[in-house]
Amino acid sequence: MAAIFSRGFDRTVRNATLGLVLAGGLFVAGFYYYAYPQYTRVGYQPEQPVPFSHQLHVGQLGMDCRYCHQHVETSKHANVPNTQVCMNCHNGVDAGKANVKGNSPLLSLVRESWKSKEPVEWKRIHKLPEYSYFDHSIHVNRGVGCVNCHGQLNEMKVVYHDKPLTMGWCLDCHHNLDAALRPRTEVTNPLWKPEAGQTKESVSDDLKKLLNLNPPAHCGGCHR
Repeated sequence: MAAIFSRGFDRTVRNATLGLVLAGGLFVAGFYYYAYPQYTRVGYQPEQPVPFSHQLHVGQLGMDCRYCHQHVETSKHANVPNTQVCMNCHNGVDAGKANVKGNSPLLSLVRESWKSKEPVEWKRIHKLPEYSYFDHSIHVNRGVGCVNCHGQLNEMKVVYHDKPLTMGWCLDCHHNLDAALRPRTEVTNPLWKPEAGQTKESVSDDLKKLLNLNPPAHCGGCHR
């Protein structure tokens, strides 16, 4: 009896089936990869190797974000401070002057890192998908405050993922700059409020005119 389908047709069907299975597998893998909490879930709060408190350093001691995150104004990425930055305050020489607990057991990993020159393996909390283009310095230099994207870090004993950082959330900000902008000198101030006689809208209007702000709302602005 003659075959109903030719060998070539059978081969095409098998290849198409295999392709669909592989495509389905890649889709499922990609979905679950980007569905992890560190990409999408507000509240993601991993335990860090060293218990660093922004509530203490920023909220109580009043440290400026730029002392530790030194390249936020010039780099696409906000850097994680190296161990030397920590030890500038926590070494034994200045401990007596600033009442810094240089010998605290909580800092053992920091001291080991300083001696070994191996970095502390901090766990990343805020991370956009690789297919999204984001330049940290552009936003900082336009007057977008740290708290707009990271929340009230000055109140966080342990940092957590405060904002969704989704495409819709970013576009809402691009469409409504009044809620995000502040004087560029106040970008790192978590307690900033408009001065008497000012409103967020008036501050935003001044910046939009000064810098000719027109953030992109098209696909190519963030996906390049």
